[in-house]
Amino acid sequence: MPPTASSDARILVIDDEPDLRTLYALTLLREGYGVESAENVAAARQLLGSGSFDAVITDMRLPDGSGIDVLHTLAQQGRSERCVVITAYGSAENAVEALKAGAFDYLTKPVDLKQFRSVVAAAIEQARPVRGAPRKTANGRPRNDGSDPPATSGGRALERLVGESVAIQTVKTRIARVAGSMAPVMVCGESGTGKELVARAVHACSHRNGGPFVAVNCGAIPENLLEAEFFGARKGAYTGSVQDRDGYFQAAHGGTLFLDEVGDLPLAMQAKLLRVIQERSVRPVGSTQEESTDVRIVSATHKDLGAEVQAGRFRQDLYYRLNVIDIDLPPLRERREDIPALCAALLQKIAAESGEPCQPVGHAVLQQLMQHPFSGNVRELENLLHRAVALGDANGLLPATVGDTVAPVATAPGAPNPAPGLPGDLQAFLDQQERSILLQALHESQFNRTLAATRLGLSLRQIRYRIMRLNIPVPHSDDGTDDPA
Repeated sequence: MPPTASSDARILVIDDEPDLRTLYALTLLREGYGVESAENVAAARQLLGSGSFDAVITDMRLPDGSGIDVLHTLAQQGRSERCVVITAYGSAENAVEALKAGAFDYLTKPVDLKQFRSVVAAAIEQARPVRGAPRKTANGRPRNDGSDPPATSGGRALERLVGESVAIQTVKTRIARVAGSMAPVMVCGESGTGKELVARAVHACSHRNGGPFVAVNCGAIPENLLEAEFFGARKGAYTGSVQDRDGYFQAAHGGTLFLDEVGDLPLAMQAKLLRVIQERSVRPVGSTQEESTDVRIVSATHKDLGAEVQAGRFRQDLYYRLNVIDIDLPPLRERREDIPALCAALLQKIAAESGEPCQPVGHAVLQQLMQHPFSGNVRELENLLHRAVALGDANGLLPATVGDTVAPVATAPGAPNPAPGLPGDLQAFLDQQERSILLQALHESQFNRTLAATRLGLSLRQIRYRIMRLNIPVPHSDDGTDDPA
């Protein structure tokens, strides 16, 4: 259900077409809001300077600028108003640009008034924190830019991301900052790092936390069933369809749809998914009518989608549409200092599931785990602890129960073993060397990628590609810029 209207809320509407300004104003007045109107950027800035609002509605194209200029004004002044941008029909590039610039949400022309009312109500609710004492801007308005503590459900979700390392704290901070937007989020990381936990935390910290969270494993659905599973189907649409059924988009209406391993979708389905995201409507299989949908998309992949785009296996337009905000989840081997805390949390979980007392982790076991390569990340750690608990005794986990699970490097039959001192996996060795050099350059340049690239004799595009390929966690600014100001 959409948030209820607040009779004391004030909204600024910016549009150069008088008829549309009147339409938006009348729609909002009927909801009980106070409305001010402006026909261009200059008039909008004057009104913003003379008072405060709960939300701003702006057209993208204005006579003396654009909706992006309005967004920049709000950001520069540190204002709390959430901004909804209205773009031309099918203009995905404008929508993505607006979301990167900090828009709360966007609507496409012709505007669906029911969706318009719902989005505005959500923007007002998100701009008015209901928990704690929010920080103030210079003009005395509450500020909620993601740096304030999240709501209770969001706080619990962040706590499930166990660890105090710099890498995991960076992830938590980014989740809290991006949760308030409607911008699509792409979670990147190796298998077993906890990408679904991050997606659930984004949902729990957002204004959509009262809505459903629907997780979909894109690689586990047979290709001939993809369209029906995602968009629903009508009775008789195919053999065995004996009644109407909703798809994942309908099930996630008002909440978050998590597309896990989105890189596994075939190209034909990628095109259909792009259309649904852009038009915010789905057409169930066997239906002639489209249904509006209101979901926030969070995607995840262990693949290098940039490389998949170059290889022609993933649509470039869908990649840019899903990857508005990215969150890089580091592998466990890059945050080994979190292993003791992860062990404690996972053992408590195992004990709760088994009904047995929680077993302590001895120093020898912990040292053994700290040396493990963990190619399977946190999932592998959990499996090792399950094994240790099953084989252990009442006195705690023993080193033998964890076992020496470091797998030897596989070689082809008849191939000579690697000579002493030579890497068994040359590519992995080279990747690690390249990663170390890049991390050093990034740290020394305070994560200014342009400067780091210059020092290494690379272009900005080349260092971006290497950072993505090697899953290097780099702090990103929420407006999509590459380097900190």
